[in-house]
Amino acid sequence: MYLPLLLILTFTFTGSWVTTPAKGARILAVETIGGKSHWNFMSAILRALVDNGHNVTVFTPFLDGNRENYTEFDTSLGSEKILDGQIEELMNKFGDPIKIIGQMSTMSRMLCNVVYENSKMKEILANPRSDDFDIVIIEPILSDCVSYLGAKLNLPLIYVIPIPTMGIMERYFTGDMSNPAVVSFNLAHFGIPKTFVQRAKNCAYLVYCTAILKFDEFRNRLTEPQEYDLYAPIPPSLIFVNRHFTIEPASPIQSNVVEIGGIHLKAPRKLPKDILEFIEQSPNGVVYFTFGSTVKMASLPEHIKKAFIESLAQIPHRVLIKYEDELEPMPRNVMTKKWLPQRDILVHPKVKLFISHGGISGLYEAIDGGVPVLGFGLFGDQPKNIDNLVNAGMAISMDIWSVTKENFLKNVLELLNNKK
Repeated sequence: MYLPLLLILTFTFTGSWVTTPAKGARILAVETIGGKSHWNFMSAILRALVDNGHNVTVFTPFLDGNRENYTEFDTSLGSEKILDGQIEELMNKFGDPIKIIGQMSTMSRMLCNVVYENSKMKEILANPRSDDFDIVIIEPILSDCVSYLGAKLNLPLIYVIPIPTMGIMERYFTGDMSNPAVVSFNLAHFGIPKTFVQRAKNCAYLVYCTAILKFDEFRNRLTEPQEYDLYAPIPPSLIFVNRHFTIEPASPIQSNVVEIGGIHLKAPRKLPKDILEFIEQSPNGVVYFTFGSTVKMASLPEHIKKAFIESLAQIPHRVLIKYEDELEPMPRNVMTKKWLPQRDILVHPKVKLFISHGGISGLYEAIDGGVPVLGFGLFGDQPKNIDNLVNAGMAISMDIWSVTKENFLKNVLELLNNKK
């Protein structure tokens, strides 16, 4: 009974000849992670579904406002939003794959608890009716708890993965596992394991992180049992992955995985007047510099900020920087804003360079705009994303803690002047 629905959803995203479903599906969607980039990917999927006639009920910490066929419920109470965080704190917490995995089972269950303890979600779970919803769309985290909705409501699951690879969860989601001698672990700092050392490290990451996750999940079930532990996990029927062949190396794709990297790209809008004038009145073009919504640029150590500002003051280009505080001293060629319309900036033909932390959605925007990247992969999948761009000849990678005025300026000028 669910096969036609899955085909409809698949055709909707892959741009096939089916553009308008004969009957809209009733979709229950859940955003588990309080990261803005995660929500941008999920919301793009939900927007496409609503535009194609489906009815969506979503639980999210980021509210967009109710509209026709779209109803949302706030889960921000109790959910930790990762916005404008301190860089050293974030890198200490998420920069080491070993540390991340050690925390993720507990963190995953906490996020599940936030969703399942929501008053509206309690109503849905307490009185499951077959005519309420047809399917569940949810971002999985490193715990079986996310599949509870599908098991409890007896509905098929669609998982939404906002990064390009599934890592240690690939086997749980698909029944298969990519060869670690060929496909990089999603928290590795390299796009392709090229050397024996990298392949050995990749295998070690995979084995160790899988073992730690299984142990922590077992321990948490014993020490803090929850109702969802009583339900056997169910596999997803479909997985949408934020992946695109332009920068990802070749790897096996399982039959229930659909790559939809770049789905968040909207039609560019007109820039605000002050930003548009700043860009268009630059005779040599513009450099755009941001570390995204997660990291607060103002939290960078003073010597690193000084290296950035002194270097950028020397180039003949104008510079747009997402910066949360007052920047002193302010070079004449620099404009700062607490928020900048990134998508609209990167497609402007006068933008010549993107300095980025390596978030995958921002990199897709740079690729779509044809803008080279100077990347500082900070944590999570970011180092791997930047290395993939380096391998594709689209970027230069740097380490944030070893930045000097000289090496930063050298790489900026290389990317601005190299016609490739």
